Amino acid sequence: MSSLALHDVVLTYPDGERTLTALDHVNLMVEPGELAAVVGPSGSGKSSLLAVAGTLLGPTSGAVTVAGREVTALRPADRARLRRDQVGIVFQQPNLLPSLTALDQLTVMAHLAGRSPRRATGRARDLLDAVGLADAGHKRPHQLSGGERQRVNIARALMNSPEVLLVDEPTSALDHHRGEQVVNLLADLTHDHGLATVMVTHDRDQLATADRVHTMTDGRLTSRPPATTRGTAMK
Repeated sequence: MSSLALHDVVLTYPDGERTLTALDHVNLMVEPGELAAVVGPSGSGKSSLLAVAGTLLGPTSGAVTVAGREVTALRPADRARLRRDQVGIVFQQPNLLPSLTALDQLTVMAHLAGRSPRRATGRARDLLDAVGLADAGHKRPHQLSGGERQRVNIARALMNSPEVLLVDEPTSALDHHRGEQVVNLLADLTHDHGLATVMVTHDRDQLATADRVHTMTDGRLTSRPPATTRGTAMK
């Protein structure tokens, strides 16, 4: 069963006297351990796709399944709980709290979920190690590089062991080398943790890392395999 599935999803907005269609009968399935990239021009519907997949917006019609649960008819409080426990979201800007260390950025997520502080600290350390920041747990955001802040952002999204990971333009503020490192890291974490990952990106140089590539145009989604395999891309 797919960890994330959108079935014939339509999302419309009122736009004056017209109706704007942001998502036009979109179908998307992402399996555990799969990194799906979504590319397309600005205004094509990529952000709307992430918002619906992350239960931040409800579709006008169609069905959304997250971690095996159909979420369209859930009450707002139930969607919020599911989003907290089953969905990790990596925003374009890390938005780290300036007064907190890298370790604290992660443990606060477990605190909000009511989890054991001792276990939270251990998991946070493991995740920082997984993203290559084992020695940076004591550092605050201003002491970290842009790439390091994005790695903390990714680790924070994984803190509550989600099944679905949604990533919005992870390389937009990074140079090519650091961007490549971040995307390779996302691929490794996706495969190692069995995540269903959707990555929205404008960076076509990083598409070979994805297991599947989707193109969004005027709210419609089409799919194709990546240009090369991930194994080739990482040689």
